Amino acid sequence: MGKTRQLVNAVVFRRILTRWAALAQRADVVDLSRLRVQNNRAKLLRHHLDRIIAVADSRLALPAIGTEIFRQPRDSDWGWRPPLWREPIPHKGVASVPSNTEFGPGSTIFHDCSASELTLRQIRNTRESDLAPYAVRMDVFRFDGSFLSIAVDLPKDALNGLRRKHLIRMDTQIEAEKTLEIFARLNIKHGPNTEQIVREVPLQQGGEMMVEFDLGYSDIAENRLESAWVDLIFEGAQMNQVTIRDLTFCRLPRADL
Repeated sequence: MGKTRQLVNAVVFRRILTRWAALAQRADVVDLSRLRVQNNRAKLLRHHLDRIIAVADSRLALPAIGTEIFRQPRDSDWGWRPPLWREPIPHKGVASVPSNTEFGPGSTIFHDCSASELTLRQIRNTRESDLAPYAVRMDVFRFDGSFLSIAVDLPKDALNGLRRKHLIRMDTQIEAEKTLEIFARLNIKHGPNTEQIVREVPLQQGGEMMVEFDLGYSDIAENRLESAWVDLIFEGAQMNQVTIRDLTFCRLPRADL
């Protein structure tokens, strides 16, 4: 039934296309009263065609929702983009964000402001260079706290087979209205202990940056891994707009020393 309908639609479309092509060929000589009718019909048809073309061009140019495609080293054995940058969330934005607010699955905001003047929004990426479907935009106004961070939980897959011979690599694209310091802290809970590795995220022209967490210098108990998460920590974020265009993680073997 589906193939039959597609065939019928294709035949109808070809007939309509042929008819309008013939009308266009005769537009210079057709009777003016008939031309007026054809002109009105063509304008009505063009309105709907322009709408389809505009929406299609916009949607087809955007990164596909749900995609986990991103650039990663050839020897990586695991890669992942968090849901907040991959899928739409029910609430697109939050104002006066309290601490310990979950903004999308597995992504939580922490701060110690007495009065929050912080807003968060999930926005659609539209640039040709964007690989992530969504971005996170953070507007910070007055800030009287001492810390502001976004904690991203890593999935269980990240821990399967994780060893001290591995590197955890984080790639991100961050834009900021004003210069600020950003740190990334990898936390790995193993038994009663939590290993923490901190790296500064260097803001670069174009917003693309990468940090690596070398587990070779850690003391993780490989047979007792329970959970892992990464804190993105923003220093001096007041009166600033920060847009995290993408955030991805991958795992790869560290070089032998």
